[in-house]
Amino acid sequence: MAGGDAGAVLKPGDADGSRLIETIHGDEPEMPMESEPLLPEEVELIRRWVAQGAKVDEPISNPSRRPSEPPVYESLPAVHALAFSPDGNLLAVPGRHEILLHQADGSAIVSRLPGDSPRLESVAFSHDGTLLVASGGAASEFGEVQVWDVAKRELVRSIKGSSDTFYGVSISRDNRQVAVGCADKLVRVFNVADGVEVMRCDNHLDWVFGSAFSNDGTRLATISRDKAAKLIDVATGHLIDDINRTRDPLICLARHPLDDLVATGGTEGKIRLFRMQPRGGRLAEGDNKEESFVREFEHMASPIQTIAFSPDGSSVACGAASGEVRIFKTEGGQRIAQIKSDHGPVFAIAFASDGTRIATGGYDGRIRFYNTANGEAIQDFASVAIR
Repeated sequence: MAGGDAGAVLKPGDADGSRLIETIHGDEPEMPMESEPLLPEEVELIRRWVAQGAKVDEPISNPSRRPSEPPVYESLPAVHALAFSPDGNLLAVPGRHEILLHQADGSAIVSRLPGDSPRLESVAFSHDGTLLVASGGAASEFGEVQVWDVAKRELVRSIKGSSDTFYGVSISRDNRQVAVGCADKLVRVFNVADGVEVMRCDNHLDWVFGSAFSNDGTRLATISRDKAAKLIDVATGHLIDDINRTRDPLICLARHPLDDLVATGGTEGKIRLFRMQPRGGRLAEGDNKEESFVREFEHMASPIQTIAFSPDGSSVACGAASGEVRIFKTEGGQRIAQIKSDHGPVFAIAFASDGTRIATGGYDGRIRFYNTANGEAIQDFASVAIR
């Protein structure tokens, strides 16, 4: 609404003289960029709104701001993300407008960290465990990155940007930068110290669901619903290369804890493992886009929603929309365990710091622990306290 170098976006009461209307109609409209043109009735709706004064009269959305009191839960919210602290003491679980810190054994909630975002899509501890980062936002309103001091239980920084949700948060090994994928098709990197956006990449064509820094922090792997896994230069935001040959919309991404390897999963139901290494710039037409490919794991008959590596990288686990969980050996791809359940889709999975347990969360709002050696159930508990 504020406009830019080209002037005001619109003139209230004058649809034909408004730049907004000029960009969205005609044989080859300028907007929406890289998307299908608006339908004639949609253009007419916007034209009529401008002609009638372009009044911004939508209600204020209270759920998009930090509540004055801790949320009270009448029912269990779905669990979209999980993360164990490196020291093995905590399990971070997003709730509504907050992150709940559980004892890592599931015995109690030890702290509640309230924030502006009504929904958080991802959480991650820094390599040294001093910081906890989360990404989320409010649909069609804002995206947010939260950076928390774990010891003090204090919000170090709230970084807001875009007008839609952030996904797939990752933090560089030196704790200096955080990266997110965004619903506006962009990849963003922010400085932790001041919250300034230092990199933006627009090479994806659809929502970006995951990001992962290389060990040295110079490169970033990302995945999107556009089926592409990409490798990006953090310093410039330039595309280094496509990592994969496109097959299916990609939903989740995990980076190996020691090596520059990433695992991807999506609607096809297969984990694929790739190297995070440049090959001398962008590929030419017809070049092999999978020189970085390492292996794929056995097919699951359901979209993969979440992937995680064990702390030593020897195992990789995934959860599916069917509710099934599988654990594989990273080297060789042999299946270690298969866990079937009727609790609904699994959206989040995480290995405990000693690698002997995995935690899963999903549609029904309960967290479940399993033995990673054989898949046997250990315990389950509610993600939040119900009134």
